[in-house]
Amino acid sequence: MNKWIAALALLAATGAMAAEPLPQVLMYKDPNCGCCGAWAEHLEANGFRVKTVATNDMESVKRRFAVPQRLTSCHTAKVGNYVVEGHVPASAIRRLLREKPALAGVSVPGMPLGSPGMPLGSPGMEVPGKKDPYDVVGFDKAGKTAVYESHR
Repeated sequence: MNKWIAALALLAATGAMAAEPLPQVLMYKDPNCGCCGAWAEHLEANGFRVKTVATNDMESVKRRFAVPQRLTSCHTAKVGNYVVEGHVPASAIRRLLREKPALAGVSVPGMPLGSPGMPLGSPGMEVPGKKDPYDVVGFDKAGKTAVYESHR
């Protein structure tokens, strides 16, 4: 019996026991956007389940989720209680879910090259190593913003 307890303690200490599953990502996107699908693939490769809702009215989605105008990008998602706008890395979303800050959401404004889902140039014309620096910006319900993390 003590061997089983010791084995379970070792598994728990090493993180080998099953972690709590990640919440589903509900992504709203324009039906003609390709980079949104690439972002969803990035999330799925990092353990998230993504459900996609195609809509021709992304402006109303952004208004409904109160995404500040200066932080908009091409797609908007809900993950747990948070809004995720644009090409936010899976690692930042995991951090958000783990730390549970008093934010309404996070955003990668615009579409920086090299962010998850954004290729480094046109297909066949990629520029190796050419990556735009970008910030993941946190925002609260009042629209106040602060850099949540930087990617350089």
